[in-house]
Amino acid sequence: MTEVSFYHLQSEPIERALPRLLEKVRERGFRVLVRGATEERIETLDEALWTYRDASFLAHGRAGDTLDPAEQPIFLTLEAEGNANDATILVLTEDAAADDATEYERCLYMFDGNDDAALTAARTRWKALKENDIPVSYYQQTENGWEKKA
Repeated sequence: MTEVSFYHLQSEPIERALPRLLEKVRERGFRVLVRGATEERIETLDEALWTYRDASFLAHGRAGDTLDPAEQPIFLTLEAEGNANDATILVLTEDAAADDATEYERCLYMFDGNDDAALTAARTRWKALKENDIPVSYYQQTENGWEKKA
């Protein structure tokens, strides 16, 4: 059964937090599909994955480029469904659609704690998942990293 982990961003934006999280996921050998709701988010994340560290980058592709999605360990997309790179982890940003979340081992739901609409959307999604007996966990961003709260 898919587990959904909520990641509550508080002290830094997603374009700084997500690359470090994806590094850890990739170190464990998982493939990742990152789904956004706007082209601006995908562009920002695309740039961040190439430039977040001076000495390294996270290899990835995005919908609309010329790379074969199936060959990408991380793939960025706006598509509401589909697993173009055979990922085992789904990362949702901007409250992106996740009707296919059960097709993944894990779903990471990232939301901005400084945005009231994002907080409301996260609470609504949490409640819906709990009502459907889907395992959920909650991590809050701190100065020392992610702290599991529930």
